[in-house]
Amino acid sequence: MNQLSVPPDFLIIGVQKGGTTSLYNYLIQHPQIAAATDKEVHFFDLKFDKGVEWYSSRFPNFPESDRQLTGEASPYYIFHPHVPQRVYDLFPQVKLIVLLRNPVDRAISHYYYYVKIGYESLSLEDAIAAEPSRLQGEIEKLTASETYYSYNHQHHTYLSRGIYVNQLPMWMKLFPKEQILILKSEDFYTDPAATFNTTLEFLNLPPHQLENYEKHNSGEYPPVSEELYQQLKGYFRPHNQRLAEYLGKDFGWD
Repeated sequence: MNQLSVPPDFLIIGVQKGGTTSLYNYLIQHPQIAAATDKEVHFFDLKFDKGVEWYSSRFPNFPESDRQLTGEASPYYIFHPHVPQRVYDLFPQVKLIVLLRNPVDRAISHYYYYVKIGYESLSLEDAIAAEPSRLQGEIEKLTASETYYSYNHQHHTYLSRGIYVNQLPMWMKLFPKEQILILKSEDFYTDPAATFNTTLEFLNLPPHQLENYEKHNSGEYPPVSEELYQQLKGYFRPHNQRLAEYLGKDFGWD
């Protein structure tokens, strides 16, 4: 497929429930960044059959004299097996932004959000226990077919989406390190202005100060039992250790 020099300039590729909506909303308030028609265009994962002309139409059409940066944020991108190569084939120069959240907290937030919007009816314990059976054969089908859609892979992957060390290498073997910005969600939540300006620097844009850093798409949910929380910590610990070794950075989640 031909490589194109049209938008996007950046993609926020994940992770789900990691702060992607807030970061995107901050970025499009910068005077040199223009918004796409939707925050989540979902071209590379769910709408690839629509073609690149359709995708390009999701972004503003700038005159050369007034070129702004533009991009989108679809957090299923990091997790979908076909997306890294599709992005690289079309936009090898695009800058990639990743927010990584403590996978225990991410999984819990993911679950309660899906309960809220009607995608999940099981209890948290049962949903976690059901994940292997729900995913049975789905990754193989997805990998084997460019057109297969898996509802369970997109929605019921509370544990799998938090194994970041299985996802990042698919991107990092294609894109050079200088095109990938990996941020820690907890740092973003603690100091959104600093993370926002780190992202602007990555995009070669001047710093910018917003009037407020409102949280977008955040939710309140009841505390889980200490037993379940520790079970989840134990599940993710070896994967977090592998991630720290792979990136040469300890995120401090354990």
